[in-house]
Amino acid sequence: MFLPLIAAINAQAQTASVERGSELFQSECARCHVQADIEMRIANRWLDRPASELYAAIMATMPAETPGSLSPEQYLDLTAHVMQMGRVNAPIAGLTVTELASVNIEQGSENTGPDYYAWTSMFGGLNANRYAPLEQINADNVDELEIAWRWKADNFGPRPEGLSVTTPIMANGVLYATAGTTRNVVAIDAESGQTLWMWRPQEGQRFEDSPRKNSGKGVAYWTDGEQEVIFVVTPGYYLAALDASTGLPLESFADGGILDLMDGMRFSDVRDDRDITLTFPPLVIDDVLVVGAAHQVSMRPPHADNVKGDVRAFDIHTGELLWTHRNIPMPGEEGYETWLNDSALMTGNGGVWTSMSADTELGLVYLPVESGTGDRFGGDRPGTNLFTGSVVAVDYRTGERKWYFQHLRHDIWDYDTPTAPILADLPDGTKALVQLTKQSFAYVLNRETGEPIWEMEERPVPQTDVPGEWTSPTQPFPTKPPAYDRQGISEEDLVDFTPEIFARAKEAVKPYRMGPLYQPPSLANADDGTIGTLSLPGTLGGTNWEGGVYDPETGMLYVASHTAVAVLSLVPGAEFSTTDWIQGPARSPNVDGLPIVQPPWGRITAIDLNEGDIEWTMANADTPERIKNHPLLEGVELERTGIPTRAGLLVTKSLLFAGEGQGGNPVFRAHDKTTGAILAEIDLPASQTGLPMTYVQNGKQYIVMAVSGNGPAELVALALP
Repeated sequence: MFLPLIAAINAQAQTASVERGSELFQSECARCHVQADIEMRIANRWLDRPASELYAAIMATMPAETPGSLSPEQYLDLTAHVMQMGRVNAPIAGLTVTELASVNIEQGSENTGPDYYAWTSMFGGLNANRYAPLEQINADNVDELEIAWRWKADNFGPRPEGLSVTTPIMANGVLYATAGTTRNVVAIDAESGQTLWMWRPQEGQRFEDSPRKNSGKGVAYWTDGEQEVIFVVTPGYYLAALDASTGLPLESFADGGILDLMDGMRFSDVRDDRDITLTFPPLVIDDVLVVGAAHQVSMRPPHADNVKGDVRAFDIHTGELLWTHRNIPMPGEEGYETWLNDSALMTGNGGVWTSMSADTELGLVYLPVESGTGDRFGGDRPGTNLFTGSVVAVDYRTGERKWYFQHLRHDIWDYDTPTAPILADLPDGTKALVQLTKQSFAYVLNRETGEPIWEMEERPVPQTDVPGEWTSPTQPFPTKPPAYDRQGISEEDLVDFTPEIFARAKEAVKPYRMGPLYQPPSLANADDGTIGTLSLPGTLGGTNWEGGVYDPETGMLYVASHTAVAVLSLVPGAEFSTTDWIQGPARSPNVDGLPIVQPPWGRITAIDLNEGDIEWTMANADTPERIKNHPLLEGVELERTGIPTRAGLLVTKSLLFAGEGQGGNPVFRAHDKTTGAILAEIDLPASQTGLPMTYVQNGKQYIVMAVSGNGPAELVALALP
């Protein structure tokens, strides 16, 4: 009976912390409130009132589902953070509850920024917006950005890693990232770049047998306000829980801090290998961990069967299995009938190899599911193959499937769902979900029901003539937004800088079939004399795992994509595989090194989700010197061509940022969000390869990203002088 009184006394004694409040806001409130919302409410209702009244109002209304459920101490911290977000002059950090009554809320200066802003997940939050309401770095000063510190991965091994695609996270002044082919976890001081601790998985043969040995995409973070935990999936498919302050495994989780994710998987009876791993971190939703599965690339699979990529959820405290979602259903389950001839029993893959997103208010986690086994031939799995090629909404506490949307039926193009669904709260209140795809379509859905926001059309698509293959007669096409990159290939798409180049391009594509989007693979020795099919977008998209970014204040979606042709050319499985057909050797045609299609070869596109229209498109990079100086282009004036890489994007209150991605140039650009105009170009030691993220520590905003291509990979932090 004395607990409420004790809690109140403790709150009066405890002082407010902006840092703790930011962590609480991210976990409990960010799904409903953005920076602009907080600023407007403070300006309209709370100026010239005591801070104690705001404290009471926050306690009475937040979190939305369970107001008053946090402790008085937590509400004190939340009040400190909300006031900072509201840009007011009422510094309550360090004050107690009883002292709030003496502090009046007054309008602050327009450019007052927070002392602390965390980035606690790879995509910036459960909504996967990759947006930060920060503007210390803005259009007026962005050209002054300089390197604040560099963290080098040279000695994280067992050998230096030349490519890193990790995205660090930041909480309470510490960055957490992965490094080295064995996927070490490192803690780094957010202001200085000093290494604080490292943890190294020692997996032995499990590491050697892993289908994806690299440093991975990053880690996940959880806190209850007291304990902080870092989670990582290793190359050998273990889930490790580490104490964030020391890097030591948590003895209370699973088996001494390590959970064997291979336990309970549906392995194939015809394969001896264990073709399963994951390079992405798990998704943390309250006290639930959701974990996906990845496999080796399936262009030339040894069998049609493989381990099935079930998605599972675990208790964040103990590692206990909570539920399993079978993306490839079992007999009697919904969707099994879409695998003709009982082929669901004899196929595999179908995992979630990329990141996920979640809406805790709706209680849903959104799964972007890949295709079944066989990236080029699906004759062993006839049918539309639910729930592959889909985004699936699942109750994150029970695993019950609430809805699904299949954007691709019976994938034979390797157009697996590549990135986290973006949960877009539109300015008019619409709660949307945007699934970006390798096809260069943005499928925009109501995220509560799965119904399309704009009309979806069923259109007939080309059919296969490969013996034993099955193709869907139609595919769904969104009417809005329009495709944001090239789809399909014809003579009109060929490079045509000069009449000679155009003539040579037409000659170069004669041995191949061409056609619209979803032109199926063909044989390397087809009866019509062709040697394969040219496909655009190619295997890597369009969009890939880097995805896009969303500005909730304007409703603008920014998407990075690249334009590169793939050759879909099938040869007999023969001694390589028990399947009838596999991808054969193939190289995209070109004209003396010039790409076969017109530029831009990489682009950034702004899509207005309020109307479903494209606002602007621009090339992602300058014209390469080898193109400018090409002998066939002497005297030809070229517009900016871009390059076939995928830019890593970040959006803030003030700017859109973009690197050039793997294979690009060592430059990081700031763009005007409204027009795409380049406002600044910042030199980097190497090309941006991990996604850029941003945070504020002790009043200073930093932008950090992994860079690669000039020796061992490293992390680079940018900040104002």
